[in-house]
Amino acid sequence: MRRHPHLRSGPRAARPVRPRVLAVAGLVAWLWLAPRPALAMHIAEGFLPWQWCLFWAAVTIPFFLHGLRAIERATRESPDLKMLLGLAGAFTFVLSALKLPSVTGSSSHPTGVGLGTLLFGPTAMTVLGSIVLLFQALLLAHGGLTTLGANTFSMAVAGPLVAYGTYRGLRLVRAPSWLAVFLASALADLATYVVTALQLALAFPAATGGVAASAVKFMGIFAVTQVPLAAIEGLVTVLVFNLVAGSNQEELGDRP
Repeated sequence: MRRHPHLRSGPRAARPVRPRVLAVAGLVAWLWLAPRPALAMHIAEGFLPWQWCLFWAAVTIPFFLHGLRAIERATRESPDLKMLLGLAGAFTFVLSALKLPSVTGSSSHPTGVGLGTLLFGPTAMTVLGSIVLLFQALLLAHGGLTTLGANTFSMAVAGPLVAYGTYRGLRLVRAPSWLAVFLASALADLATYVVTALQLALAFPAATGGVAASAVKFMGIFAVTQVPLAAIEGLVTVLVFNLVAGSNQEELGDRP
C-alpha cells in the first residue's frame, strides 16, 4: 500500500501519541478562548442578494455530499480518525476566527483549511469547513446563514481544491515536504479571497468596468492584509501538520 509521503515506514514507535495530539488541541482551545474583536466572517449576513445566496449554496452541495461519503468511508476503515477530524475542524475554527477588518461587509483572516485537506482530502474539508462556518454564524455572528453557501464555497471548496492540487503537484516534482505543505496552505488561503472577491464582484459590479473592475478593486484591498496572513498560515500549518502526521502514522496511512 502506498504510504503518505510524509509518513515513515516500519513499525510504529512505542512513544505515546495521544498526549501530543491533545497538546495541539489545547493550543487550539487557548487561541479560541483568547479575547479578540467580533468582526464579520467572510461575507456578512444579508450582504448578498438572495439569488446569489441560492446559487452558491447549490454549487456547494455536491462537494458537501461527496465529503460526507469520504468521511464515512475513512472513519469506517479507521475509527481513530474521528479525533483527528475534530482536531482539523478546531484548527480551522480558530484560524478563521482571527480576523482583521477589510472590505466593507467582509474581513481578512487565515482560513485553516490546509491541514484538514492534507490529512483527509478536499471534499472532507468541505464538510468540516461548512460546520465551522455554521457554528461561527450562530455563536459568534461571523458570516451568516444566508451567505453560508457563498462562504463555504470560497473557504471550504475552492481553498481545499487549490491546497490539494498544489500539494500533489509539488510532491510529483519531488519538492521538499515542508515546501509542499507551506505553499498548499498559503495558496489555499489566497484562493479563498480571490473567490470571495469574485463573489462580491458578481453581486456588485462596478458602474464603470463591470465585474472585472469590481473584482480587481476587491482583490487589491484584500491583498494588503491577506498576503502576509497567508504566509503566516503556511508556517503554522507546516508545524502542526508535521506534529500530527508524525504522531499518527498508523491511523493516517496513505492519506489524503
